[in-house]
Parts: sequence; C-alpha cells; structure tokens
Amino acid sequence: MTAIQNRYEFLYLFDCENGNPNGDPDAGNSPRIDPEDMHGLVSDVAIKRRVRNYIQAAHGNEAPNAIFIEHSTNLNKQIAAAHEATSGAPAGGGNRVQVGNARDWMCQQFFDVRTFGAVMSTGANAGQVRGPVQVAFSRSIDPILPMDAAITRMAVAEKVPGAKTKADYEEWEGKQAEDSLRTMGRKSLIPYGLYAVKGFVSANLAKGTGFSDADLTLLWDALKGMWDHDRSASKGVMSCRGLYVFKHVGTDTDAAQRVRQAVLGCAPAQRLLDFSVPDRKIENSIVEIQKRAGFTGSPRAFSDYVVIVNRDRLPKGVELIETGL
Repeated sequence: MTAIQNRYEFLYLFDCENGNPNGDPDAGNSPRIDPEDMHGLVSDVAIKRRVRNYIQAAHGNEAPNAIFIEHSTNLNKQIAAAHEATSGAPAGGGNRVQVGNARDWMCQQFFDVRTFGAVMSTGANAGQVRGPVQVAFSRSIDPILPMDAAITRMAVAEKVPGAKTKADYEEWEGKQAEDSLRTMGRKSLIPYGLYAVKGFVSANLAKGTGFSDADLTLLWDALKGMWDHDRSASKGVMSCRGLYVFKHVGTDTDAAQRVRQAVLGCAPAQRLLDFSVPDRKIENSIVEIQKRAGFTGSPRAFSDYVVIVNRDRLPKGVELIETGL
C-alpha cells in the first residue's frame, strides 16, 4: 500500500466519569496528576494501548493488522518469526540485508509497528522503526480531585499452609470467624475529568513504514470507538468527546510543489493544536473549550462544557476534515 502523502495533526478529547483514567504505579495506582496545578494526566502509552486493543478486536489480530505488542507475550517470538519468514537469522547476528528484510516484514504484518514504531533489536535483530504517529501526554481541562473510596471485599484469598484440595480449604474456612473471611480494600477514582491529547502524523516517517491512508482510517476509527471496547470497573465511564483532524494540503498552484507542501506542512503544529480554555485564552485559536453559559463550580459532565471550532481561523493550506463524532 502507498504511504500517506499529507501531514496531519489532531486534537482528541475524551472524558472519565467516576473512574481512574490512568493509574500511577508510583503512587499506589491513584490517578495521575500534575502536582503543581492538580490537572489530571494520562500517559501516551495508555492511549496507544487502547488503540492497539481496538485494532486487535476489530481485525482478529491477523496480518496486515496484527498487533506486535500484545498482553503477556514475548516480543522476541515475532522478531524470530520475521527472520524465519524472510530466510534471515532467527538466532541473531543477521547482516544489514537480513535485518532490513525482517524489519520490512514486521511493518507489513503489524499495524502498531507501522503506526507507532518499535524497537525490534531485543532478540534476533529486526532493527528499529520510528513510527509516523505520536501522541503527547493527555491533560485535563480543569483540575481533578483524586479520591480514595473504601470498599468491602466479601471474601478473602488467603494462602493456607498445607492446603492443596478444595476439601482442605473448606476445612480451613469452617474454623475461621465469619468476620475474618471478609476484608477491606480501596478504589481510586476521580468524579469527572475532560482530557485533551495532541497527536501528530508524519508523512515523511510514513514512507519508512508504509503507513497508508487505510491505516489512517483505522486510527481514526480506533480513537472514536476504543473506549466502548475497554470497559472495566476501575475505569468508570470513559468516552470519546471529540476528534479534530488537521490535514495539510498545500497552497501552491504548481502540483509538484503542492505535494511537497502537503508532506512538510503549511503551518506549525502549535498554531493548529493550541486551544483556548476559560482560564487561558489563546489569540486566534481554532478550537475553544468553554464552560456552558451560567455554569459555576466543578464540571461533572461533558454537558458542562461547550466546544467551539473557528474554521475561519484555519491557516491557508490546512483543512479541518473531521470534527466531533
């Protein structure tokens, strides 16, 4: 497939209601925050994981849209498979041609390698791929309030010395006080948070992986639908609330020069992606996120916000090809 011929930037909005959008393992899995201003954060890898999960569910983990970085797998297995398929060096030590062939095979087979790139030199060497699609950390529009809710677990999962069979555990249970067979736990959550993430798609890097217009369509589909296939008790209710895609198309009357402009871009990314919020106005911003008229207090739903798109502020040579859902 032919690689994309246009540079893109995108602004993606999603929210979380009564859940933990992205726990921090260094803070007891509590919601990630910026400690300076208490705005919520969601890591780039958390967004990429949901994209991978959606593509895997939608395409059955089959080439050309298989997923390289799966849950609970050894990445070297697929790297070895790449060398086996290309008559390379699955035991390692391949030459430049063998490594290049394995790298190309990995790009052809795996959506996430074509899209996000990968380091594939952890076993049999298949090189490294710099992906054309990158996302930054997501950040909440307003400060969030991390909460810890106590919960009661109506059972225990004790390791009983010497117990091997069901009968052994039943005997142990019969000797315990009833209250000792329950335990307490905690659940981290935020009442509500609307998050924005900025993303970038490089036509130049797409040439190296073969990232195509079909792949780009799959990416947009994943961003819009991934939360509906990633439900869990810990995540609460998470939803896509807007996808604003900026496509560089060029302005020159000469066709060849216009193609070059489309690849390199017609405006800096910050001109397109920097958006205004109630406490930080940005002059000439294309996207504005405001509180609804008359609203005061802490937002508790997406309906407490209003998103305004100013198409008349688009720079020349850039199209806004998709807004909202």
